[in-house]
Amino acid sequence: MATKARAADDKLSGTESIETAVKTGTEALKNGFAKAAKGYDQFFSYGKDTVEAYVKSANVAGKAVETLHNEFYNFSKQAIEDQIAATKALMATKSVHEAFELQTDFAKSAFEAYVGEMTKLGEIMASSTKEAVEPLQSRVQAWVEVVQSSRAA
Repeated sequence: MATKARAADDKLSGTESIETAVKTGTEALKNGFAKAAKGYDQFFSYGKDTVEAYVKSANVAGKAVETLHNEFYNFSKQAIEDQIAATKALMATKSVHEAFELQTDFAKSAFEAYVGEMTKLGEIMASSTKEAVEPLQSRVQAWVEVVQSSRAA
């Protein structure tokens, strides 16, 4: 009889350990699913924000290209007008010495204008590049934070 009681106790403790295992497994599954859902939400949010950052960066880059185009067009137009005026003045000269001086002055002013314009274009490119890269840099930092928070979870 003692063996039967012991067997009944063993069955009872076996049943309890199965119930405990099922409860523990269920809780672990719920916790794992909650963490996975939270991670999915973080990655989805990161992806959405990244697309917005790319769009913002592309808009800035597009405006920069437009600005550079307009600057280059205006410079080229002015350079052609200056060349025409210099050619007319050169044709109206009476002596070789006067023509040489006009040509020298024109070459000097054209070179200075060119250097000034290239400096201006370089500054526009540098500031536009910085502005266009800025949204993408913030996404790199956000990615680091997402990875760190998913590791911590």
